[in-house]
Amino acid sequence: MTFFTDFPAMILAAGRGERMRPLTDHLPKPLLEIHGKSLLQYHLEGLKNNGFKNIVINHAWLGHKIEEALGNGSKMGLNILYSPEENALETAGGIKNALELLNTNDYFFVMNGDTFMPGFPFHRIHEIVEQLRIDNAEGANPLLAYLFLTKNPPHNPHGDFYLVSPQVLSDEQLASNPLGQPKYTFSGAAIYHKELFKDLIKGEKAALAPILKNVMGSLLVEGELLSCFWHDVGTPDRLLALNQNSVNQ
Repeated sequence: MTFFTDFPAMILAAGRGERMRPLTDHLPKPLLEIHGKSLLQYHLEGLKNNGFKNIVINHAWLGHKIEEALGNGSKMGLNILYSPEENALETAGGIKNALELLNTNDYFFVMNGDTFMPGFPFHRIHEIVEQLRIDNAEGANPLLAYLFLTKNPPHNPHGDFYLVSPQVLSDEQLASNPLGQPKYTFSGAAIYHKELFKDLIKGEKAALAPILKNVMGSLLVEGELLSCFWHDVGTPDRLLALNQNSVNQ
């Protein structure tokens, strides 16, 4: 296995987890466990086993418990840095706040800390980034985002974005949809270029979806459909169901 120890990854872990209460009243949502292992632990093991070394985790609600649980990552062979937020800055704001820690010249990988997808193809990330860098060297405008989409779960039946391979498009670009393209759900995992966040102000809240939709109009967002199981662990009932089934379901 080739190790790309200088390629950074970020796990988003700053959410309050309101729908998971009372489980999240005293524990941050990404530390909730499935079969005795936290959601964060699954992500970190997947990253470590596929050559990642440098991980940034943002946090807000009960963030000190995440730091206490994981430390600096040395026990796992990782280098974990933390990007604390006094108040959660939403997805794009949290990424902007952490860019200096990510220390990247171009791309980095991000995933939501409250999802469960143990079969995620982490090995694909480096392949994709290498191809993006080749394309950029040939003079094309740099692709600003590469999204991993998934089939729509019951709680999001209408999906988020269209995949007209390789482009990912929103309703603004495909409003009439004459070919009846299906929409898929954004998994929360993506590769981003730091230029996507250049106009944001560090420390201010910013949602990700409007920024993505804006650059989709310039065909600067691509993606693929995941074949692995994906779960948004959004409610106590979903967490209970996952604990009652195998980790691959």
